[in-house]
Amino acid sequence: MICNAVFLRVFALVATFSIAGAAEAQFKLTSPDIKPGGAILDEQLFNGFGCSGKNVSPALKWSGAPKDTKGFALLVHDPDAPTGGAGWWHWVLINIPAATTELPKGAGKNDGSAVPSGAISIATDFGTPGYGGPCPPAGDKPHRYNFTLYALKVDKLDVPKDARASLAGFMVNANAIGKATLTGKYGRSK
Repeated sequence: MICNAVFLRVFALVATFSIAGAAEAQFKLTSPDIKPGGAILDEQLFNGFGCSGKNVSPALKWSGAPKDTKGFALLVHDPDAPTGGAGWWHWVLINIPAATTELPKGAGKNDGSAVPSGAISIATDFGTPGYGGPCPPAGDKPHRYNFTLYALKVDKLDVPKDARASLAGFMVNANAIGKATLTGKYGRSK
């Protein structure tokens, strides 16, 4: 009798985790401009620091967000940047309305004019808000650029307007109920 009760509890627990894992597995982030694990286009590269891209943010589209999602945040990070372990923040966009399912190509303009109403760009490691494309050091192996969209349990994050990317990232993670990541790569020889 005790064995059956323990078995039923364990079974219920496993089923709960399976359902939660399946729900998160449905949350997907895609882009017509970046294939998963593929190269990032020259158009998306930063224009400066020896790189001559157009600094155009890629189009992004998502689906399958958790049902309790009240807002989204997008964090774009290069964990391979030679910064002593901190990586490099390329785009931090918070307070994206829950009804939003995509960002068009070029949405990462520094002035914020192309993001959904209410969304806020936080200054990146380039020192400005908006999208800052890849520009790894010449000769480095290709860097990974993780575009991670977080589904949030709140519609707005309590983040000061002049917040740094790390504070915004902390608040995003504290309020996340799901995430979807798309990783592109870029390296340059000269």
